[in-house]
Amino acid sequence: MNPMQKMTHAAQQAAALLQTRGQLLVTAESCTGGLIGAVCTEIAGSSTWFFGGVISYANEAKMRGLSVKEETLSAFGAVSAQTVTEMCAGALQLGGNIAVAVSGVAGPAGGSDDKPVGCVYIGWQRLGEAAKVERFQFSGDRQAVREATVLAALHGVKRMLESDEK
Repeated sequence: MNPMQKMTHAAQQAAALLQTRGQLLVTAESCTGGLIGAVCTEIAGSSTWFFGGVISYANEAKMRGLSVKEETLSAFGAVSAQTVTEMCAGALQLGGNIAVAVSGVAGPAGGSDDKPVGCVYIGWQRLGEAAKVERFQFSGDRQAVREATVLAALHGVKRMLESDEK
């Protein structure tokens, strides 16, 4: 499978579970620039399980569109567990039952010793519950990092929904 097919397959798996449970996914995207939403809306009938999302690339967009606190961005940076946690909460304020948020360094520049190129934080949150955030270190060029982020984000949605059955 090529990368787009892999991402679409992951979205289809998440979509099936979201539909079965009557849940709506909402996204808060930074480093993926809307790619999660684009992959989700490639699937016919996605309006039954995909609420929509916010592309919050600039810090100002994170603050205005998702209610991320300026203090959080100043203290921890845009690429951090704390920021992604607030992005999830802000996305859920817009609508939906399950949020996924991503922020990272896609490259080729912009990395640092503690947050090198390929460092991505992904958060998932159900309405009324605390967010779960993971740090990933992806490799490859900018597009590869973005595609890996989309796959990890959608696989995480699927895992979260599958955990309902356990």
